[in-house]
Amino acid sequence: MRVVIAEDNALLREGLVLLLASAGHEVAAVAATGPEVLPALLAHRPDVAVLDVRMPPGFRDEGLRAALAARRELPGLPVLVLSQYVEETYAAELLAGGANGVGYLLKDRIGRVDAFLDALQRVAAGGTALDPDVVTELLARRRDDPLDSLTPREREVLHLMAQGRDNGTIARLLVVSERAVSKHIGNVFAKLGLPPSDSGHRRVLAVLAYLDRNPERA
Repeated sequence: MRVVIAEDNALLREGLVLLLASAGHEVAAVAATGPEVLPALLAHRPDVAVLDVRMPPGFRDEGLRAALAARRELPGLPVLVLSQYVEETYAAELLAGGANGVGYLLKDRIGRVDAFLDALQRVAAGGTALDPDVVTELLARRRDDPLDSLTPREREVLHLMAQGRDNGTIARLLVVSERAVSKHIGNVFAKLGLPPSDSGHRRVLAVLAYLDRNPERA
């Protein structure tokens, strides 16, 4: 798997390079500033990009803007975003264009090597990998939000879906049957006004579809 890394912290950047190389992946290019990111992505067209949100020169949202621009130029480019904090607006903006091949992880989680590599593989394969804290922030909506109609179990299922878990994994984690999980997913889609289907775009989260339809709440 070919990867482009965009990270201004030299220690973390080199650590990611070594980690990915040791896992058998090729680091096609690295970028240390915002303006370097898009040219590197367009030149190397990697299987997945790992991008920091805030990069020089402004340390605002340079990495995210590059990710959005790259996905416009290279539709479907898998992007795994790293951030020091949960930045709800940035996460919602990236995810509003579709959840396929998108990940958003907090940096303090990537020390868990197996989990990080699993998330990277999932995103590269067109799946979703969201940090649980990011999911919590995205679900924290106003009281009149349709998400308030979800039961506690449906919220648990939605959180796990947002992390990219398939139905079998959700069933094991919640100690229920896959049939029960499918029923909960159908209820979530129905309550949010989404087609109650598990096929094709099962991993496209109900919450992301909701944010996409209601960008003013992102």
